[in-house]
Amino acid sequence: MEEKNNPGPQTTESISLLPLLAVNFIGTLGFSIVLPFLVFLVDRLGGNAFIYGLASSMYPAFQLIGAPILGRWSDIYGRKKILFLSQLGTLLSWIIFLGALFLPVATLFEVDSKILGAFTFTLPLAVLFFARAFDGLTGGNVSVANAYLADITLEKDRNRNFGKMSISSNLGFIIGPALAGILSVTKYGDGAPVLGAIIISLIGAVLILYYIPENKECSLREPEDSGNIRKFFGYEIKECRTTEEKRKPTFGEVLKLPNIPYMLVLYFLIFLGFNIFYTAFPLHAIAVLDWNIVQMGVYFTILSALLIIVQGPVLSRASKKYSDATLITFGSLMLGTNFLLLIPGNLFLTYLATGFFALGDGLMWPSFLSLLSKTAGKDYQGTVQGFASSFGGLASIAGLILGGLLYEVLAGSSFLIAGIVIYIVFLLNFRLKHFEKEIQS
Repeated sequence: MEEKNNPGPQTTESISLLPLLAVNFIGTLGFSIVLPFLVFLVDRLGGNAFIYGLASSMYPAFQLIGAPILGRWSDIYGRKKILFLSQLGTLLSWIIFLGALFLPVATLFEVDSKILGAFTFTLPLAVLFFARAFDGLTGGNVSVANAYLADITLEKDRNRNFGKMSISSNLGFIIGPALAGILSVTKYGDGAPVLGAIIISLIGAVLILYYIPENKECSLREPEDSGNIRKFFGYEIKECRTTEEKRKPTFGEVLKLPNIPYMLVLYFLIFLGFNIFYTAFPLHAIAVLDWNIVQMGVYFTILSALLIIVQGPVLSRASKKYSDATLITFGSLMLGTNFLLLIPGNLFLTYLATGFFALGDGLMWPSFLSLLSKTAGKDYQGTVQGFASSFGGLASIAGLILGGLLYEVLAGSSFLIAGIVIYIVFLLNFRLKHFEKEIQS
């Protein structure tokens, strides 16, 4: 009955949301398909824990540069065009990644350090670094997709729809690692999952081109160099059909928006804790749990399946009873506990931790994105989401590199650091109740 009372927004959502979810799923699938074997590949090509963390940090490091630009462009030129541009970058990056596997393992330089450990930096590693960097530079698809979703849904539906986006991502994480485990044991070895990522990225580009409608074809304010931009991209900037002239905010102006700086700090800390885990866990799984690629794929598949359960029926029911701030606070408590359960290196506790991870992340992250979009307001979704992605990228760089270094020194105790970071987030989240009251007033 509620859908019949809101025919306008629901019609827009029915046209746009499913293709957007499909693109989000495909993007995650293309990434997660190489997640289980990347640590093994880096080791085979001469790297160690530090190099694995550094290689993983290439994407967020260059996303730090690209995401704000792409976010602003999406506010000016439309979400679809920038999503397509980003997807093409991902496709090309996987092609470069595949090429790295066929290069001779020629030594460029060697390092033997007490802090960084011993490793050999080879030619394929250098090309792999470049591929991840290029993907990051054009990797604004997440922030643009979040802005697109915020454009086409009412505020009351954002928690639920960001939950749907998270479900589509986690479906990719379910199928990707499982598919990687299957493909990696074929005669094509490492090349099979990467080729799969190429095909998946190509399908994503086609979906964006033909099935996602443009929802914003106007400029907030025509920039002075718009002629050069039009010439470069081959299309005109369309003026907004509004009586009030608006313009894109600078970073300084974004920081002056009410409560946005506080939300960006939380965004940074959440990503910091996550990425310490993302680097340390594969190293921990190999060194302590003695896992192979297939076992790694099974773990991430189970984790993602649990996340879908939480972000589907559990979040749907919880969001009707509890506010975004409440779900964010409770979720961060569960997520921090998950990291502590990983420290002993016990198989039972490791899989028990997946339940805490799913409950924590599944309730916290969609609710956080929902509250961030409400706090940003409708006028600057792309810009704020782009800067948020940059804060996340900065935290990812620090977390991924720090995760490798911490595991070299502390082994499983590195998860304690990730847990402490998320517990700090838990304490800071109590202020979010006040933010919600300001939005509602």
